[in-house]
Amino acid sequence: MSRIASTPRVTALLVVLAALFVTLLIVSNIIAVKIIEVGGRILPAAIVVFPVTYILGDILTEVYGFRFARRVIWLGFLCNAVAVLGFWIGGLLPAAPFWQGQDAYSAILGYTPRLLVASFAGYLVGEFSNSIVLSRMKVATRGRWLWTRTIGSTIVGQGVDSAVFITVAFAGTPAGAALGELALTQWIVKVLYEVAATPLTYAAVAWVKRHEGIDTYDRQASLNPMAFLR
Repeated sequence: MSRIASTPRVTALLVVLAALFVTLLIVSNIIAVKIIEVGGRILPAAIVVFPVTYILGDILTEVYGFRFARRVIWLGFLCNAVAVLGFWIGGLLPAAPFWQGQDAYSAILGYTPRLLVASFAGYLVGEFSNSIVLSRMKVATRGRWLWTRTIGSTIVGQGVDSAVFITVAFAGTPAGAALGELALTQWIVKVLYEVAATPLTYAAVAWVKRHEGIDTYDRQASLNPMAFLR
């Protein structure tokens, strides 16, 4: 496949991938309040959806480069913040006398400030770590061995995400030690998810590259997460 060195442009497919990324992120944060048990392990329901955001992040970085992935990550952060604000305002509005769902609404869509900060911090650090590691590994491997960077970046990104969330949300609380095991379990499951999805990731990356006619290498790109306007 030929490699085009020109700067990627915003295309219809890129918009679709960004929309999927943002949607899955918001859905993950909503369904994460449900705790499930799989094989004797306790996990949030978001475990079936959230790892897909990392796969999409891999595709965005691999095909379009870190510059575009950075914008989508920040877009996801902004849209998630808007969703949380909407949920909060909805919770403050007076309920109709016949409506009995206020407690359920608050339990599902309400966020404590500390958990909200932990969630946002974990997301940003994890997604950017994933994208940066993949970007650097692609240059180092000269585009070979895609599986090494999709899995390697997930190991770093998901690990950092879990560690930051647990530390910010529960440091200094009795639940902190117990939840460390939960974080480790989530990390392992998410990495295995990425491993299992590797054939699908290979197929998706190859198709998107062919469709868009690009294969971006971040040899000169700034990896500063804050340079999102460049």
